[in-house]
Amino acid sequence: MSVRDNVAAVRKAIGRAAQAAGRDGADVKLVAVSKKIDTAKMLEAVEAGIRIFGENRIQEARSKQDTVCWPDDIVWHLIGSLQRNKSKLAVTLFDMIQSVDSLEISKYLNRHAGNAGRTLPLLIQVNLADEPSKSGFHPDAVVPAALEISRMEHLRVKGLMAIPPYCDNPEDVRPYFRQLRHIKNTLNDSGLDLSELSMGMSSDFEIAIEEGATMVRVGTAIFGQRRK
Repeated sequence: MSVRDNVAAVRKAIGRAAQAAGRDGADVKLVAVSKKIDTAKMLEAVEAGIRIFGENRIQEARSKQDTVCWPDDIVWHLIGSLQRNKSKLAVTLFDMIQSVDSLEISKYLNRHAGNAGRTLPLLIQVNLADEPSKSGFHPDAVVPAALEISRMEHLRVKGLMAIPPYCDNPEDVRPYFRQLRHIKNTLNDSGLDLSELSMGMSSDFEIAIEEGATMVRVGTAIFGQRRK
């Protein structure tokens, strides 16, 4: 299938999942994960209606942005881990950082955003299963961290992001998505106004939508298998 066909199939699946949950599929943002995807395929996705790309690496995103004349309405999200020495560049390249996983990196982002004269939207990454191989705040640490980051002048906490453990059966991931939604509700009860839940990938985004995802990060289902 072509990229255009894949995008159409994913949007149709988003609509079905949203309808099953009593939601409007138009309220779910589709983030096309473009790590290791060449710009020709990305432009096919643009022609199919994709407007948000999620990149994992700073240098790859910079190269893609510098070598193609992208439409003005394309939005770039960083969804991979961010090192502090790349935080200044990240502020200039991305419209949103989805992967804020420590207070330290948030302080760097706040300083660089201030120097750039902008307010940077972000999501706080949560390590739901406390996996050593993944970044993110422990669930018990999210509330105090989010409250502290929300007080930083040049950052705007818009919601939460998570990458749950992989399960062969997507239904087994549902409790993790539900947990992230509960954490968001707790934060809103604490005085924040969080609207975004970025959760769900190619194998499980329909379950994520049923549990409240407002953003799904889909790569393989759009672009096929990535190059090694």
